[in-house]
Amino acid sequence: MATTPMPPNVVAGNPGFEGNALVAPPPPPLTDMTGICFRDQLWLNTYPLDRNLVFDYFALSPFYDLTCNNEQLRMRSIHPLDLSHLSKMTGTEYMLSEVMEPHLFVLRKQKRDSPEKVMPMLTYYVLDGSVYQAPQLCNVFAARVGRALYHISKAFTTAASKLEKIGYVDTENENATLESKAAKETIDFKEVKRVDHILASLQRKVTQMCQVNYPCPSISRGIYYIALKVIRDIV
Repeated sequence: MATTPMPPNVVAGNPGFEGNALVAPPPPPLTDMTGICFRDQLWLNTYPLDRNLVFDYFALSPFYDLTCNNEQLRMRSIHPLDLSHLSKMTGTEYMLSEVMEPHLFVLRKQKRDSPEKVMPMLTYYVLDGSVYQAPQLCNVFAARVGRALYHISKAFTTAASKLEKIGYVDTENENATLESKAAKETIDFKEVKRVDHILASLQRKVTQMCQVNYPCPSISRGIYYIALKVIRDIV
């Protein structure tokens, strides 16, 4: 008599496993999943979110690594955050580092090499029922530096445009001043020729007067220079 085939056994405490087959592979270590969050309102309406059940809630999220040591403890019906058992194991594990019930729970993913040696990998937090991955410090620093460089570049661009406008106005003012000064200093060559003609005519007349009225050469020369100086001062 044929027997009715039974459905594949589901490993207790791990909905991600069917027999030995892995339905949804866990995200690899150091995967950046900061752009998503997880929330199961049905679970929150059914169970209280406290330090005893928060890990079971976190295990439902896509952030949970099914290969962690905590999952092995769950399969053995041991509390997944039992440090007395986790400290004796090596590999990836989750630790509850900060608790502010019922609003905030911080879980740290780390790699354990020995009971005393652990290396932090990633941090997750449950805030009012929503699960998030905390950004890494290097990513936060890079984002802050990028934002600062953007604002500095924008400030330099604005300053350069304003200085360019100021320089253009100053150049226009300087050109206008130079043109005005050049217009004032423009020499009328006809006027210069007329003055030179008057000076030459007066010089001849003074010379003739000195020769007629003062026969002595030294006196005539002295009177000549005095008269010439007076004429130039007047002009």
